[in-house]
Amino acid sequence: MSASRGMASYGIAKVDFREQTAEERYGIPENFLEIEVRNPMLQGEGRSKYVDYEIVCRTNIPAFKLKHSVVRRRYSDFEWFRDALERESTRVNIPQLPGKVYTNRFSDEVIEQRRAGLERFLQIVAGHPLLQTGSKVLGIFIQDPNFSKDMY
Repeated sequence: MSASRGMASYGIAKVDFREQTAEERYGIPENFLEIEVRNPMLQGEGRSKYVDYEIVCRTNIPAFKLKHSVVRRRYSDFEWFRDALERESTRVNIPQLPGKVYTNRFSDEVIEQRRAGLERFLQIVAGHPLLQTGSKVLGIFIQDPNFSKDMY
């Protein structure tokens, strides 16, 4: 019995080791989702001072209405969003947000740590297939510049 015939009888297929084309290597993936939280900005004054963050989304996933969007959200919007996701979806474990900060909350280090935590949170949530297809608030929160938690 030849070696190749013996492998076939065990269900082992011959692997195609041809070199990828430039299109395969550098083309747009079948499904992609890029979420970035960036450009934190201080808003307001005195006791009403807060930081908001820019959310940039690039995708070709049909669950999202826009292929590219940029919106701004503050931490309290993220808190509302997380609570809304928990109410909507009993089958998905929604990750925690970065914790509330009560001292030095406007320092560069604290703002950067929060930005990174919010970005991780959004990447996990937006990348979840059950939330992409089942959430009524996911796309709106990430993409609608007119979003207001008071509308829900």
